[in-house]
Amino acid sequence: MTSQNTLPIPRLRPETETHEHAWLVESRHPTGEGVVLYVRCGGCGTRRVDLQSHPHTPPTALSTETGGVQG
Repeated sequence: MTSQNTLPIPRLRPETETHEHAWLVESRHPTGEGVVLYVRCGGCGTRRVDLQSHPHTPPTALSTETGGVQG
């Protein structure tokens, strides 16, 4: 038995594809807090500003990710 009064199944829009960024340093500038790095993802072009406070520690993001390829 089938019903003529059923609602259609909602179709969800797929989320934008994400990937792990491969950050490339475009420029670096020493400051009193450490080295400020201007980085860009080699895959999608997204940019970010990082701070490396000590040469033996990984950089941390100072800004949010901006730009990149729009899909």
